[in-house]
Amino acid sequence: MPTLVLASTSRYRRELLERLGLPFEVAAPICDETPLSGESAADTATRLARIKAESLAPRYPDALIIGSDQVALLDGVQLGKPGDYERAFSQLTAMRGKTIVFHTALALHNTAKDHTTETIVPWRVTMRDYSDAEIDTYLRREQPYDCAGSAKTEGLGVAMIAAMEGSDPAAIIGLPLIELCRLLREEGYPIL
Repeated sequence: MPTLVLASTSRYRRELLERLGLPFEVAAPICDETPLSGESAADTATRLARIKAESLAPRYPDALIIGSDQVALLDGVQLGKPGDYERAFSQLTAMRGKTIVFHTALALHNTAKDHTTETIVPWRVTMRDYSDAEIDTYLRREQPYDCAGSAKTEGLGVAMIAAMEGSDPAAIIGLPLIELCRLLREEGYPIL
């Protein structure tokens, strides 16, 4: 049985993968997450998920390596992780009353076969018309500075949202588990 490896430093992705009850290792990928000029949000997310998974191949010669990345798109502009309060406030102000598409990409790299399978799961999130005071309260309580678009839907961020639409509930948090299960089954990796 190949080793299952999560190529991520994200605690959110680790917690999601733990839900499956499978043994896995976690390793930091080697990846410059800068979008390329003219690259779509879906292409950026897919490219980065693939790079993350494949970057660990030399360390794991018999493994299935999971890479994932998420890029939020608002009015044609990619939103990354804000990193601090000011950028998060600016992102949430721009998102007020609008719909954002979160593109969550998944790559599964089989190191024994030197083969990578990729997929992308979009989520549409419509934000409420919230006040500046609500943004401030949310940011001070949740501090979602490591989440694309400052949107942490698994926590208090849900109070900022009017509606969500997508096919894989875990995708909005950062790791599409339904798709991951499908890709693992295709590789012959038992889940149940």
